[in-house]
Amino acid sequence: MMTPVLTTLGFVRHPDGEHVLMVHRIARNDDDQLGKYNGLGGKVEPGEDAATGMRRELWEEARLQVDAMRLRGTVSWPGFGRHGEDHFGLIFVIDRWHGDIPDANEEGPLSWQRIDELDALPMWEGDRYFLPLVFDETIPQFHGCIPYQDGRPTGWTYSVLA
Repeated sequence: MMTPVLTTLGFVRHPDGEHVLMVHRIARNDDDQLGKYNGLGGKVEPGEDAATGMRRELWEEARLQVDAMRLRGTVSWPGFGRHGEDHFGLIFVIDRWHGDIPDANEEGPLSWQRIDELDALPMWEGDRYFLPLVFDETIPQFHGCIPYQDGRPTGWTYSVLA
């Protein structure tokens, strides 16, 4: 039986609809994601539901408060962790928000990146599988699985829910 680390991953849309807030993880040399771009998020805390966890992470990482967000899907990452731990992530899009986003957080600089150019950024190899689904408005919701071995994805499967 899988006992995954429960995480959130949020993609904050710019009001122009063409950009998304990303963190470039270059601040800590001990970071497992050093050099990679990623959305915002993290582990869901004990006693916290996933939506509350997403809101908390967005406040901690970008000083923004959520006005509207949607669950776009989930991704299971068996074997993803540093020591082979399984991770399970709830993927959100934040459509409306307010706050003054800082230039950086403890993980690195925050910047607005074009959604249609995300695939050119250095990121987790597996993120390239599900990111197109996150921003495809013709897909109501997706649920995927990206098994990892030795830090690399070994496959990708997903289902779409209407």
